[in-house]
Amino acid sequence: MKKLLLTLLLIPLLSMCNNRSKADSAPEQIPISTNEVIKEIDHSKWDALLKKHVSVSGNVNYKGFLKDKRELESYLDVLEANTPSKSWSRNATLAYWINVYNAYTVKLIVDNYPVKSIKEISNPWGKKFFTLGGEKYSLEEVEHKILRKMGEPRIHFAINCASYSCPNLLNEAYTEAKLSKQLAQVAKDFINDKTKNTITTSSIEISEIFNWFGGDFKTKGSIIDFLNQYSTVKISSKAKTSFKDYNWNLNE
Repeated sequence: MKKLLLTLLLIPLLSMCNNRSKADSAPEQIPISTNEVIKEIDHSKWDALLKKHVSVSGNVNYKGFLKDKRELESYLDVLEANTPSKSWSRNATLAYWINVYNAYTVKLIVDNYPVKSIKEISNPWGKKFFTLGGEKYSLEEVEHKILRKMGEPRIHFAINCASYSCPNLLNEAYTEAKLSKQLAQVAKDFINDKTKNTITTSSIEISEIFNWFGGDFKTKGSIIDFLNQYSTVKISSKAKTSFKDYNWNLNE
């Protein structure tokens, strides 16, 4: 009888121990949602094309791109099938949309080649001529409704409008891992390029980009404050400012 009573008292204690053991090991049993796995987009096809057809100084061989049009379109297919999701990092998303803008600008020129200027093409920035993730886009939508809203003014030195006065087209693809370094480099290169900006301590004659998108560069001070982050010449806060005429000739 004593043994029976002892057994009945031990059963709840054993049950509690078993439940505690299961609770302690529970986190190991939680499956990881496949939606949380981020697949990094491969920009290597674009990178190879840029290295092949764009010089270090930013001159673009559109005839070469025309010959490699199939390879270009293969990369555009990658962009179309891999649009950013909320799980992407900010740098991955920025790199994607910068590459979109540049690759589809090259496609626009190639599809209309030969042209002397992008402005010879009907409505080059407003026309919705490409599809990403089932949605139609124009170049101006990518620039103004996506890239500029991400609060990174240096995108203006990364996207290229196929014109001589534009910032040089970088001869490598933008990537998540390298983006911060790449944006710093293109900002420094553009601001100190004497064909794009003439800078002295007391006066500056700068690109119209700083006029058109002035507000983007004034979020943490004046345009001169922004320029001084990258300029090799220290500019006075009282420097006289003017803007250069924009050369829309093809950056060929």
